Amino acid sequence: MIDHIVYETGEEPTWSVIWLHGLGADGHDFAPVARELGFRDSPAVRFLFPHAPVRPITINAGMRMRGWYDIRGMAFDREEDRDGLEESRDHVHRLIVRENARGIPAGRIFLAGFSQGGAVALFTGLRYPERLAGLVALSTYLPAADSTLAERSGANALVPVFMAHGTDDPVIPLALAEHSRGLLGQMGYPVEWHTYTMPHSVHPEEILHIRTFMQDVVLAG
Repeated sequence: MIDHIVYETGEEPTWSVIWLHGLGADGHDFAPVARELGFRDSPAVRFLFPHAPVRPITINAGMRMRGWYDIRGMAFDREEDRDGLEESRDHVHRLIVRENARGIPAGRIFLAGFSQGGAVALFTGLRYPERLAGLVALSTYLPAADSTLAERSGANALVPVFMAHGTDDPVIPLALAEHSRGLLGQMGYPVEWHTYTMPHSVHPEEILHIRTFMQDVVLAG
C-alpha cells in the first residue's frame, strides 16, 4: 500500500476523497484542503493524500523526485509514460479497494488531483470498473486521450467531472486543458468547467467551487 496521509472530518466516515498531488510535491501539499473544504452539513468524509513514488523525471534532467509518471517533454499529450500512468492507476486502485473494505463503496469515493495528480485521477477514474462519486481535475489535461474512448468504463460513463485551470498557467497551457475538456464533453461526460486568473496553482475561489461540487454529489447520494 502506498504511503498516505489520512484526515477525517468526523467519526465513522461514509465518503472518501483520494487526492493526488503534483510533480515534486507530496501528500502534505494538499492536506490543508480537507479543512478548507468544510464538509459541515454532510456525512463524515475521509481524505487520503498519498505520496507518489520517487522516480527520475526526464524533463528535469533525470532528477529523482516524487512523480506519478515520467514527463519526457513539454508535449504532455504526445510523449506519455503509459507504464507510469498504469503503475499509479494501480496504486489508486489499491486505495479504493482498501476504502471498500472499510465499508465505503466506490460510489462514495471521489478521485481528485492537481497537475500530474489530476491526470492520474482522470486516467484512473474514467476506466474504473465501478461507478465513482466524481472526479476533480485541477490544472491538468486528459492523458492517453487517444485510447480513452476505447478503454473507458461504462460504469463511469456519466461520472460528474470538475475541471479548473489558471488562465496564466505557464506549465500546462490553458489551451491543452480546454482541448481535454472538449474531448470529455464529446464523449458525453458532464464536465463542470472553471477558469481563474492564476498561474499553475490553486485559487481560493476554486476551493469554494470544489466544495459546492462535492457537497452537491454527497447530499444527492
